[in-house]
Formats: sequence, structure tokens, C-alpha cells
Amino acid sequence: MCGIVGIQGTTPVNQALYDGLTVLQHRGQDAAGIVTIDGNTLRQRKANGLVKDVFEKRHMERLIGNVGIGHVRYPTAGSSSVAQAQPFYVNSPFGIALAHNGNLTNARELREEQFRLARRHINTSSDSEILLNVLAHELDQQTQTLHLEPSHVFAAVSKVHEQIRGAYAAVAVIIGHGMVAFRDPNGIRPLVLGKRDCEQGGGTEYMVASESVALNAVGFSLIRDVAPGEAVYITQQGELFTQQCAAEPQHHSCIFEYVYFARPDSFIDKVSVYGARARMGQKLGAKIAREWEDLDIDVVIPIPETSCDIALEIAHNLDLPYRQGFVKNRYIGRTFIMPGQNQRRQSVRRKLNAIPSEFAGKNVLLVDDSIVRGTTSEQIIQMAREAGAKKVYFASAAPEIRFPNVYGIDMPSVNELIAYGREVDEICQLIGADNLIFQDLEDLEDSVRHFNPELRRFETSVFTGEYVTQDVNQAYLDELNALRNDSSKQSDCADSSHLGIYNEGQ
Repeated sequence: MCGIVGIQGTTPVNQALYDGLTVLQHRGQDAAGIVTIDGNTLRQRKANGLVKDVFEKRHMERLIGNVGIGHVRYPTAGSSSVAQAQPFYVNSPFGIALAHNGNLTNARELREEQFRLARRHINTSSDSEILLNVLAHELDQQTQTLHLEPSHVFAAVSKVHEQIRGAYAAVAVIIGHGMVAFRDPNGIRPLVLGKRDCEQGGGTEYMVASESVALNAVGFSLIRDVAPGEAVYITQQGELFTQQCAAEPQHHSCIFEYVYFARPDSFIDKVSVYGARARMGQKLGAKIAREWEDLDIDVVIPIPETSCDIALEIAHNLDLPYRQGFVKNRYIGRTFIMPGQNQRRQSVRRKLNAIPSEFAGKNVLLVDDSIVRGTTSEQIIQMAREAGAKKVYFASAAPEIRFPNVYGIDMPSVNELIAYGREVDEICQLIGADNLIFQDLEDLEDSVRHFNPELRRFETSVFTGEYVTQDVNQAYLDELNALRNDSSKQSDCADSSHLGIYNEGQ
């Protein structure tokens, strides 16, 4: 999972790009990058690390220009080398830089085609660089001169949609011409469009980002979500053009954005993330009341932070006290993405600390957004018992995660998913809970759809094993499994470049 921003402005954009990436830091803590264009000169800074550490004053002073894009990265598989950091750049045609959030499921075939047919060499193992080269090749095919019309841009994006499969939201800048952004025909990964009127010199500035909160942070107002399959082109003169570029667009918004990844103050596809999470708590609270009426629960405690809003609604529904029982260290990364079981176990203890007075002598209901490997859940339940809890019940706001994600979220190898091939009672025993309950998928979907009835279908493959792009077979999953499993991630010699899918766009 990654975060992207892009601004076509009338004033310098370096600070706004930096601020936008800062509020999208939750989408990627591995690397960050910014590209700006000053005249015919591309200026770039990218490196591993958090936004605040990658960009020093001297870097910001060099990132001049009124147009630019930025990226924060989580690599979903393979290398975390700085060479894979985004944005990526190609010189022909015009000079194009691109940042991408998602995953291309046919990256290997695309790599071969670019080398054999388009005579383009891919320098890294990133599917984002493949996407950039496909776009660049199609733009080259549309233009025989230095003149670039909006129709050329939209025709090129249409060709991109015809060739590429998977999930992708992308933004690119074209030297001397403007900025283009587009979203995959299934609308899996989010992308929003905003604008602001410039006080200095007049004119309108436009911005695209993964989440609306990035617009809010720098004074842009939300216009709307970019539609599935749609492309947005803003010229260097500030003219806005949009066009549907997919033959048969559908909408399968990734439901995990609402469960876990997006910030609660964001709106995605017209849905308040906070509102959706609150409704998840209402639905799960109703299920607990139906199925656990015989359990003696004294207090509801969230596992911070995503589940706090969910747990509060559960407590209201059950007429139980809501208490904060864990203190979170905000400077420890997400544990499910860390390679190696031992590292994840140690990280949980560094990340959370229990408040003994909230557990001592009580039957507690712990609430989390989801259970992936079960490592975090097991450790937290043990911490609750060590803090004095008599019984520990556990509720997950998401259904059982039984299948890997192929659209840009670093779900681990299928064999490392605790729910894979197991029933709820067995999962409960493995994590050490006294009882365990999961949200129903129907209730989860309704929690989001309640705020936008137009969202008829969602991308829910991690729960169902049904992949909306219909191109994911067992051979692909086996290759992904080999790339994502812990032993591969920990081995210095693990090189899966033969797959052509390090998937650094996520």
C-alpha cells in the first residue's frame, strides 16, 4: 500500500507536496520521494525513510517548480532498496515522471513486451516502472511532434487500460505539458481530485491524492473521486480535462481501505471512513449481543488505533464501559508487514503496553480491526492476562482473512494467514482467547454501502478468494507465495526478479 499526491499549480508546490505526503505517511513508511518540474528541468529527491527524514531543508530548496508529484511507499514484496523508491522517470517522450499505488497482476508479461516490442528497458524490479514505460510508449505512439493534445493523453491511457491488469492509481507529470492521473477500471485503489484558488496571481490549482485528507491538509477542496477507468489531465496553463478511458468500467472499491488503511478523517468514494468504522462497530455489537448473550463481559477495550471508533460503538450497543487499556508507541511500524515471526513478536511488546488497572480482575472484550497472522492478537491477549484479566474475549471488525491480497496490500503468504484452512474455534485456540467472533462480510459491506448506495460491489478477495480482475490463478498465487513468505524475505539471497513483480507500487 502506498500514497500518492500530485499538484499542477501556479505557485511553488514543494511545501504542499511535503505536507500532503506527511498526512499520507500511514500509507507507507518505507520510502518517500518528490519530483518537481522547473521549466524543462526535472528535480528529484527520494530515499528510504519517513517523509520528515528524507526531505531536509537543502532538498526542499532544490525542489522548485509549480508542478510536481510525490509518493510514500510500503513494498508489498521483494526488495526495499532505495532504487525502487518512487517517483520513476523516463526521458522519452517529453520526459515523464510517475508515482503509483497498486499492483499489476500481469507485470511479468508486460516487462517482456516492453523489452521485446517497445524496445524499452526496465531498470528495476518495480511494477511501477513498468506502468510508467507502458504509458510513455503509448504517448509516443499518439504524438509525432512535440505538441500534446488532451485527446492524445486520453488515447494513451485507454491503451494502458487495455494492456494492464490489476489495481492502480497513478499520477504523472509530463515536462512542458502538465499532469495526468488515472485510476484502474475497477476502481480498486482510491484517487481523489481537488482544487484551490490561488491568492497570489490568481488562477486555479489542481491536486490529486490517494485520500481526501491530503487535500484538506494543504487547503484544497475536494471536487470528487476520480471514477474507475477515468483519466484527469491538467495542462501547464491550468486547464482541466477529464475523460472515461475504459471500455467497461466497474466499481470494486477495496473494502480494506475502510477497515484499516485509510485515515478516519478521509472520504473515499463518497464514504466517510470514520462513519463506516462506526457502523462496523454497530453491526458487530449487534452480532455479539445475539450470539454472546450468555457471556459475562465487564469492559470493552480497543487495540489502538484503528479499532477505537469500532470498539466505542460496540460498547454503546452492549451498554458496557469503554476503556483505553493499551498505550501505543507511535514510532513502531505495523507488525504484520515485518519479515520474520520473532521480529513481529518483539515489535508487539514495543508497540503496546497494558494499563494493569483496566484489566485486573475483569472479563474483557478486546476489539481489533482484523486478524492476519494472529501474531499480534496472541501477544495482546497474553498481555491482557499478564495485566490481570480473568477472561479475554476477542472481536474482529473484519471477517476471517483466508486468502492473499494481490492488489497492493502486503498480506503474507497464504500459509501464514491464521484463518487459512481453519475454523473460528481453532483460530480462537491458537491466539489464546476465551472466545472469538468475526464480523460477517455482509455486515461489513453494508457498513460502507450505507453511506454510498452506489457502491454495489467491493474488492473482498482476502475474505472470499474471488479476484475481480479474473486473471489470478493458482500458478500466480504460488509465485506470489514464494515471493512473500518469511523465509524469502529474510534470505539475503532471495531474488525473485524472474517473476518481474516485486510490486513496489503498493
